[in-house]
Amino acid sequence: MRASAIEFRLRTLIQVVIVVLGFWAPWIQAFDLGRRVSLLEWLALELSRAGVLRFTFSAPAVIVLGALMAGLGAVLRVWGTAYLGYATVHQGQMQAGALMADGPYRYVRNPLYLGGWCMIAAISLLMPPTGALFTMILVTLFYLRLILGEEAFLEPRLGEPYRQYRRAVPRLFPRLRTSLAPAGNQPRWLIALLSEINPIGVFVILAFLSWQYDSELMLKAILISFGLSLVARALAPRSSVGSASAP
Repeated sequence: MRASAIEFRLRTLIQVVIVVLGFWAPWIQAFDLGRRVSLLEWLALELSRAGVLRFTFSAPAVIVLGALMAGLGAVLRVWGTAYLGYATVHQGQMQAGALMADGPYRYVRNPLYLGGWCMIAAISLLMPPTGALFTMILVTLFYLRLILGEEAFLEPRLGEPYRQYRRAVPRLFPRLRTSLAPAGNQPRWLIALLSEINPIGVFVILAFLSWQYDSELMLKAILISFGLSLVARALAPRSSVGSASAP
């Protein structure tokens, strides 16, 4: 169930492949499954047909939900990266430095994976429904594999302090309150903002461009956002802080 070292090294590429397959959804044409519609449109129509909301209200409701999901993903990604450090977040190999117990890591052990999951869930609104289902199942399983791999890597290297940290902080469902004392690490907000342009871009796109109901336009904007994030990552200073890695 644990991810291999190769999977960890190629985690960004693997996620990109999963997302591309979700958008492409070749089985729709191969099995003649009908017209391609986005999950956003499908959910709005189903809510309307079920009598939950009129379509004029159901479509905005789905857009707001997607924007909130994207916003949560962006906050978690930026907040976590600010404390963990660029080099650790985007490292090609697992690292075991000082135990991180600051920022979001006081409330949840894997804020970056959780943030990445929320971002992809928001993006999946632009995919066909079956493509979105395919993407979210594979991404969820892949993230769980990465998390289990990191835990197995960190425990023998960090020992009892890490085991105590695991008992005090949940893996994926954040606690609203914590008694865990901060470790004293200082956040690097500018570096975090620059290196997490993609989740920020996804939030902006879902929050503002969704109202035009143009999936092709939003997809192009997401591709531009992803390209800019790669450029920003290449230029960002590589300083390491914490003990875990992230996608």
